[in-house]
Amino acid sequence: MVLFVLYMKAEFEGIGSIALRKDQNLCISVRNPLSDFETRDKVVFNPSETVEQEEGARQSPHHLSIKWEGNKKACMLECLDEKAVKTALKKKKSKDVPRDLTEDDSGNWVPILAMECRGLEPYAFHAMGDEFVVTSQGGKAFTEDVDLSEGDWADYDEENDAAVSLSEIEFKIEGIR
Repeated sequence: MVLFVLYMKAEFEGIGSIALRKDQNLCISVRNPLSDFETRDKVVFNPSETVEQEEGARQSPHHLSIKWEGNKKACMLECLDEKAVKTALKKKKSKDVPRDLTEDDSGNWVPILAMECRGLEPYAFHAMGDEFVVTSQGGKAFTEDVDLSEGDWADYDEENDAAVSLSEIEFKIEGIR
């Protein structure tokens, strides 16, 4: 299995933190690592729900399953929890443990999700809306209507009389071998 990490970068104004919600659907594009032309664009999965398996299946619990043309076995993607990420990264001698972004991360790439994959490679993340919780510097949590798909997001923290915004939002996925 190969480890892939989703990174996020944005410019902050009045933001204390940004967290990826693990209970919401996520959308990615994946490709067959053995073929230059086989891809699946905008595949949706939920990191808090595993794929239902047949009784006696030998596969470990996973969050996404795809079968490429000509393959006998399904390819899998599993989102890792913090403990599994640390174990996997220790073997790979990497320190990119996924975490929330903080105000100190403005403009820097930060790992937000780790995925272990067998037979597929995620290569793009597509924000759909409501995958993130944004907290202002004043502590107000924005849990609804946080849609980062347009590349910018703004709101107003009435409790603290402050504007909050994210701009120049970017995502990338990199494999760690």
